[in-house]
Amino acid sequence: MSVPLLKIGAVLSTMAMVTNWMSQTLPSLVGLNGTQLASPVHLPLLSPEEGWQLYTSAQAPDGKCICTAVIPAQSTCSRDGRSRELRQLMEKVQNVSQSMEVLELRTYRDLQYVRSMETLMRSLDARLRAADGSLSTKSFQELKDRMSELLPLSSVLEQYKADTRTIVRLREEVRNLSSSLAAIQEEMGAYGYEDLQQRVMALEARLHACAQKLGCGKLTGVSNPITIRAMGSRFGSWMTDTMAPSADSRVWYMDGYYKGRRVLEFRTLGDFIKGQNFIQHLLPQPWAGTGHVVYNGSLFYNKYQSNVVVKYHFRSRSVLVQRSLPGAGYNNTFPYSWGGFSDMDFMVDESGLWAVYTTNQNAGNIVVSRLDPHTLEVVRSWDTGYPKRSAGEAFMICGVLYVTNSHLAGAKVYFAYFTNTSSYEYTDVPFHNQYSHISMLDYNPRERALYTWNNGHQVLYNVTLFHVISTAGDP
Repeated sequence: MSVPLLKIGAVLSTMAMVTNWMSQTLPSLVGLNGTQLASPVHLPLLSPEEGWQLYTSAQAPDGKCICTAVIPAQSTCSRDGRSRELRQLMEKVQNVSQSMEVLELRTYRDLQYVRSMETLMRSLDARLRAADGSLSTKSFQELKDRMSELLPLSSVLEQYKADTRTIVRLREEVRNLSSSLAAIQEEMGAYGYEDLQQRVMALEARLHACAQKLGCGKLTGVSNPITIRAMGSRFGSWMTDTMAPSADSRVWYMDGYYKGRRVLEFRTLGDFIKGQNFIQHLLPQPWAGTGHVVYNGSLFYNKYQSNVVVKYHFRSRSVLVQRSLPGAGYNNTFPYSWGGFSDMDFMVDESGLWAVYTTNQNAGNIVVSRLDPHTLEVVRSWDTGYPKRSAGEAFMICGVLYVTNSHLAGAKVYFAYFTNTSSYEYTDVPFHNQYSHISMLDYNPRERALYTWNNGHQVLYNVTLFHVISTAGDP
């Protein structure tokens, strides 16, 4: 009797452990603690802010096609996390379901054994009662003692049968959960993830090609912010090369607003987010402000405590050219409203390299100058008439300088200066300043997005440009 008793104990111990794990761990595994598994589960689909957006076109009464396109940063398109989690969750549930099928088969076999042992115990108890007078006193006492050892198994056997019913119930709940997950997958789309990814990439490529054909337009909207990373101090700048091919997604990072010399170059945006795969450039002269820009493989920045523009070439790790910007203020003489030695701000748009600064001759008003990227000579300048100390930040799109009225919360794009007509207008484009202190704001024409450094956060904004496209019959 001792060997069967040990086997029953091992079976019961294993089953108790497994059923306890299934009861406590399964809900946590699938993230449905406190949820009725048999009920359908509905997951929210992606919101427009989590990816690029398309707005439909409209036709004006005169027959012209009026198009508005929102073009996000191409490199910010990431994989759908919910789809990936759903697929992993379904795989886990499938594995659990298969394990439970094996467990159920073993449970059924062990249950048959336990029931036979229960029958044997009852038969032994009946024989003892019937043989009360026919056995010797010693033999009877030995059997009675052995029977006393087996009596506690009765309650254990009842618990084992209850655990078996629990496993059957858990199997049914897993089956219901599998059905719910399948319904969710169907709701999220009939295509598999890889198919959807290919379709998204193809459509995105067509969208960017269409945007390039559309050319320039007037800024009519700025999207909600997309936070890429929180890294560094309160002030700084980060950027990609506006002239690089689409396959080149390197990111440059410069922390601080004065006397810095260290520039980090990350291989991709994904590496920048993870803080990996980067090299360091040590500039020969320190920088001032945060108005740097990377253009065609070179960094353009303001040399500290001077009005000198420096062109540093990353591949050769050398200064190709440096030149003083005539009359430009420096060393916090004419900064933006937030200070930070932001006297000189360099920008790149669809038409080339620009410098935004102020001179004493212009009485502190913003001056926009087109620069030759090879020699850094001023090609042409415009006096915008807007006081630079009243500007939070500024950026160029299609030859138009856009100025925000503050670097703090509540800022908006307030002023626009058109270099092609030497005219200006006041605007009212909302601009959500999520972290309340912008110290860098730059437009990237390749990605048609605004790069910002906002209180230690690296943030992107998509822009909406307004286009009026003439039809083939229009003059």
